[in-house]
Amino acid sequence: MRENFFSPIAKDYARFRPAYPTELFEYLASMAPGRRLAWDCATGSGQAAQSLALHFEHVEATDISEELLAEAIPHARVRYRKADALSSGLPGHSVDLITVANAMHWFHGEAFASEVRRVLVPGGLIAAWGYAFSSITPAVDKLTRRVHNEIVDPFWIAPNRIVEHGYKDLYFPFIEIPPPTFSMVSHLNLHQLEGYMRTWSASQKYLKQHGTDPIGLVHKELEAAWGEPALVRPVNWKLNVRIGRA
Repeated sequence: MRENFFSPIAKDYARFRPAYPTELFEYLASMAPGRRLAWDCATGSGQAAQSLALHFEHVEATDISEELLAEAIPHARVRYRKADALSSGLPGHSVDLITVANAMHWFHGEAFASEVRRVLVPGGLIAAWGYAFSSITPAVDKLTRRVHNEIVDPFWIAPNRIVEHGYKDLYFPFIEIPPPTFSMVSHLNLHQLEGYMRTWSASQKYLKQHGTDPIGLVHKELEAAWGEPALVRPVNWKLNVRIGRA
């Protein structure tokens, strides 16, 4: 089950986590058997739910964190509510599409798969995706990898490794559909990049144990590699998508 350690940083999570490509949601909507209801499971602060609302009549966006849900932007077609991924409270065979954005690694397993099968309509679709590493410039990438792979490495746990491995190890007992390749690009300044890195679960654990911001340990080097901190650079993310029918 996903730990609730994102709640204390809910505002930063909403500010600094990247948005997902519009093409992803267009594709999923085109593959779903209908467009009446989508369930965005573990919605966090609603990044994916907002995009789903452009394609579906209604979106149920659930999460275990009330703090994250409080940061979500209201939308007429989205209902945000607290619910466990393993017990959604949704009627049986009512959902056309389930999405799990960068979160299924926290609760994947047969219990969640059973809930997926229970709520999906016949031919319904589930899509889960994760992203781990970004590409900016070789000098910046070297420093972000140092934080990820060395400084906070002891604080990553097994679910995080599933993301690192490109979601290949995700428990996904569905009839798989090979996804297209989606380009995921953000445009960030240095403050925003460092803010994103501070939302890593391992960064929060490091801070709690050592009382030191792990990103601050490389800030001066990052600043030298980045250039003017206000400079906005393109950030290319490796997005790994699994799509299937129950």
